[in-house]
Amino acid sequence: MKKHSTYIIAEAGVNHNGSVEIALELIKKAKEIGADCVKFQTFKTEEIVTLSAPKANYQLKVTDKDETQFQMLKKLELSQDSFKLLKDECDKIGIDFMSTPYSIRDLELLDGIGVGAFKIASGQLTEHYFLKKIAEKNKPIILSTGMGTLKEVSNAVKIIKKINSDITVLHCTTNYPSLIEDSNINAMLTIKEFCNVRVGYSDHVIDNYACYAAVSLGAEIIEKHFTLDKQMEGPDHLCSLNPLEFKTLINGIRSIEKSLGNGVKKPTLAEEKNIYGMRRGIVAIKKIRKGDLFSIENLGVKRPLVGMLPSEIENLFGKVASMDIENDEPIFKENIEW
Repeated sequence: MKKHSTYIIAEAGVNHNGSVEIALELIKKAKEIGADCVKFQTFKTEEIVTLSAPKANYQLKVTDKDETQFQMLKKLELSQDSFKLLKDECDKIGIDFMSTPYSIRDLELLDGIGVGAFKIASGQLTEHYFLKKIAEKNKPIILSTGMGTLKEVSNAVKIIKKINSDITVLHCTTNYPSLIEDSNINAMLTIKEFCNVRVGYSDHVIDNYACYAAVSLGAEIIEKHFTLDKQMEGPDHLCSLNPLEFKTLINGIRSIEKSLGNGVKKPTLAEEKNIYGMRRGIVAIKKIRKGDLFSIENLGVKRPLVGMLPSEIENLFGKVASMDIENDEPIFKENIEW
């Protein structure tokens, strides 16, 4: 069986609060804790939201209620030049860079700086023209599916696959934070079977149990929000993991991968050393004299495993002892007249 290795994305998103310096620190910390990739979001506010668009419910709970979504997002923008800087820093320290485009302009910007893959946000699941344009870049695609039905996911996958077959679909619950009972990790397997794609999980649950469940069921990618400090101002910090918490997530995933093993059922090296003391061999349970017949009355099985195997005991019944055997002594083939 293939060795299990989960690709872990630290979703920095907009947790840089519009600061390149904070973004660079997020990259540094993501590398230090062992994430495979650090991901941002590339957008120009005027292109993705109207001036009067209200905030999402979760955003209202953690940001200024009198502020529009436009005003909030405008403060979280990074300049076009910033993304080249961030990509170069990732290349320099050895962590994958990724960013979610929200428009054709964003797509061209990211493609121009040489991103290795494209992440499509859940909100763009039904934007078929946009999906086609991303697929035409012929780079690996990671598609989140929060808020989507199986039919919507299937339609998106079909559109992308007609152009680009290199796609991994992430099951996701779009709520920040989301409830553990809404995780429905088995839906990831439904997507895998129905759409015939690689799958993973994008998580917004406060703890890590849903991620661990997804990894145990074969998720190839895990994505979770990442922040330097959960108490920072901004819409996503509170439902993100800080570096210590994210390191715990990574350690847990790597431990689960080790526990999954290779699928071959056989004793481990440690178990082989325990066989002698833990398994039992055939022994005399009373003194047996030469010429006695072996029976359930004088044979039993006891630890350690010495002599004949317990599976052979029925073959001995009715056979004749070739010598005297003391109580508790193991039975060997030479003790029997064959």
